[in-house]
Amino acid sequence: MSTDNQKSIGQILSAPPAGAGAGKESTATKASNISDSNSPPESSAPVVIAENLVKIYKTKDIEVLALQGLDLTIERGEVMAIVGNSGSGKSTLLNMIGGLDKPSAGKLTVDGKDLFKLSEKDLVDYKKQTVGFVWQNNARNLIPYLSAVENVMMPMQFNTDSLMQNKKERAMDLLALMDMDKRAQHRLGQLSGGEQQRVAIALSLANNPTILLADEPTGSVDSGTTDAIMDMFRRVNKELGTTIIIVTHDRDISKKVERVVAIRDGKTSSEFIMNHGYATKLAGLEGFSHGEQLELAVLDRAGRVQIPRELLDKMDLKNNRLHIHMDSEGRIVLTSPD
Repeated sequence: MSTDNQKSIGQILSAPPAGAGAGKESTATKASNISDSNSPPESSAPVVIAENLVKIYKTKDIEVLALQGLDLTIERGEVMAIVGNSGSGKSTLLNMIGGLDKPSAGKLTVDGKDLFKLSEKDLVDYKKQTVGFVWQNNARNLIPYLSAVENVMMPMQFNTDSLMQNKKERAMDLLALMDMDKRAQHRLGQLSGGEQQRVAIALSLANNPTILLADEPTGSVDSGTTDAIMDMFRRVNKELGTTIIIVTHDRDISKKVERVVAIRDGKTSSEFIMNHGYATKLAGLEGFSHGEQLELAVLDRAGRVQIPRELLDKMDLKNNRLHIHMDSEGRIVLTSPD
């Protein structure tokens, strides 16, 4: 990427409208004002709060309980991953946070908005302004008969913010950030899978969302492109403070973020937290790297905890009963009664 194109995301999103003349406020002041207007509200509150979240899918003859009282808190500015087997409920949760599906029961607050109480109009505004999406299937991310730059401009057409007047320049800057400016006029069929995904990430940033939701974003690209995508997520998070939530089966990806939440049977079962010392070492690096992670069980509001399957297998239980007691150091110990 050329030096001219190596702009920070903050500069891209803070660029003033074209045509600013003499006698106006300085460019630096404008950039600051625009950046402030696009920033999330100053708050120490988590950006996502899910409490006892339930989702039931109904057909004529069957009901499927996709989420079974899930509890989850995501702090503002986190880069985290959600992992789980197929059918565990992770994609359902992502759709709930994205406003694409409605919970059946419980509480879900995102960026201070109670998603249960949003009107249809408010929900449309929420999806335009609060969340950005990157999907594994690029046919869902991009419109095939549009060029790369036209795809990135598309979400801006629905943004009524008067500060986003020079949409094409903004789109080109985002493509340059992805090292895709030389391919700006190419259509979907003329781009490789990795190039398409980079365009999709640029598109997801078009309206400066508070949260970026990525569903298996590296599932169709090679390891080199995977590393580049993860570097970009980290840069977006660092410069904009964007909260990034990645749903993935890829354990390598899950080891490159500071926090991983595992979902099993529609509930949070455990969390993996990167060792703080290792995270500090990564702070000055350009890209993510494999980290040392500590696995923590998650205690729900009813005092229940899910024990990882591999530990249960090692206990070789004959039934579903465990002996629970506290040792002399105040630790809770689970043992087989047999």
